[in-house]
Amino acid sequence: MSKFHSEYMITMKDIVKDGSAILRQKTEELEVPIKNEDKEVLLSMLQYLKNSQDPIIAPKYHLRPGVGLSANQIGLNKRMFAAFFEDKEYMLINPKMVSHSVNMIYLPEGEGCLSVDKEVKGFVPRYERVKIKAYDINGQELILKFKGYGSIIIQHEMDHLNGIMFYDRINKENPFKLPENVSIESLY
Repeated sequence: MSKFHSEYMITMKDIVKDGSAILRQKTEELEVPIKNEDKEVLLSMLQYLKNSQDPIIAPKYHLRPGVGLSANQIGLNKRMFAAFFEDKEYMLINPKMVSHSVNMIYLPEGEGCLSVDKEVKGFVPRYERVKIKAYDINGQELILKFKGYGSIIIQHEMDHLNGIMFYDRINKENPFKLPENVSIESLY
């Protein structure tokens, strides 16, 4: 049985650090509907994100704020992640990108990651809009559309599930150089 259950509070000590092999593996798909144990893990991951954004709980437990958390970031080779932003919660299993916009966006301040303890400067190009097919915690198939900030978060988490870190998408020669021949603009 996993230690990550509804009564367990994920803290920074549970977050796998950059350089760990599991962050570079493509995660394994889950059988749907998922087991209760995996439901508990997802609920625990979502709770971490809520706690990390809480002005009282976060400083008390030294939680770095997060908007997304993938299973491999807590050491589990499972194709699922939780996200919590704009007061909406998502627990997605076996997500696949169905389509995306041609236009791209980036966060002007760059991206961060709970697994990366240092600031990594540079622009991370992402699709402005994405359409995702996934399963929810109850095994229902979902088609979800995200744009703007939500699209960036979802792509960041899906990258995790494929063993890709956000800084892999930053231009190595010039971190602030954007892709050419594509419409790309700052999110803000």
